[in-house]
Amino acid sequence: MDYVRLGSTGLKVSRICLGMMSYGSKAERAWHLTEAEAEPLVKAAADGGVMFFDTADVYSAGETEEITGRLLSRLFRKRDDYVLATKVFFPMGDGPNDRGLSRKHIMSAIEASLRRLGTDYVDIYQIHRWDYETPIEETMGALHEVVRQGKARYIGASAMFAWQFAKAQHAADRNGWTRFVSMQNHYNLMYREEEREMIPQCADQGVAVIPYSPLARGMLTGNRSRSGALSTTRAGSDPLSGSQYDTEADFDVVDRVAGVAAGYGVPPAQIALAWLLHKPAVTAPIVGATKPGHVEDALAATRLTLTAEDIRRLEEPYVPHPVLGHS
Repeated sequence: MDYVRLGSTGLKVSRICLGMMSYGSKAERAWHLTEAEAEPLVKAAADGGVMFFDTADVYSAGETEEITGRLLSRLFRKRDDYVLATKVFFPMGDGPNDRGLSRKHIMSAIEASLRRLGTDYVDIYQIHRWDYETPIEETMGALHEVVRQGKARYIGASAMFAWQFAKAQHAADRNGWTRFVSMQNHYNLMYREEEREMIPQCADQGVAVIPYSPLARGMLTGNRSRSGALSTTRAGSDPLSGSQYDTEADFDVVDRVAGVAAGYGVPPAQIALAWLLHKPAVTAPIVGATKPGHVEDALAATRLTLTAEDIRRLEEPYVPHPVLGHS
């Protein structure tokens, strides 16, 4: 496993980040794994050199953070051996202040996340979405206070327009506050709209790109066919998959990935992940794993070298999409 700097910071992270969203309540998602089911997968990732983990308070209403904290405390010798990121924004209760990016909610949410995770600090505290109801100065001021208090080492953002990200960074700069060091955005071979503005902005400013949904909710692995056949539990219980990726061009991308994969004799997931890892601005794709093969493919992708012709072939079928993933 290679380890690289997170953007322009001095923090080192593994080239693969394990997304923990898959571990939680089966009542919420049929494809979720229990803590006992998840442990061998997380251990396999850690044994393979993965030391970067991402979660969020909203996943399984906090249960995922609890599972994450317990697993990492058992699998790593000490807290400094891994990098842990979590997120804040979505509702965590029925009250009007149990959501969003107000100072009140951020300060309460970080305390709750730390309790569930069983740690004194997170390495990266991320805003899960843009809050249209809270002034960005209030949000950035609160996040700076979280860092100043030692409850987070860095802050990151996720899923927004480039102008919003620039506005947030400007507010931080103007007031001498902590800047975002990472962007967790929606980016994969099937959705490349981030290449227009967000990724060039991040590259210019030294911000790490840690894409979520690198396999397009499994579609790049062939979990759905043009005829509508579903080959995995998640494909059959994930309403976002069909609404986000369902055009003929999307399936053309799937076919192209399968074709390149066949030439290498590897599963399509390795090709889709390797494509992301070849992008200079990308630090570490966030990969979910519910089967041993998912971990194996992620680790193998870091060792797979694609040619310029491979990349051209993979990108050729792409057709522009409307903005997806900001809500």
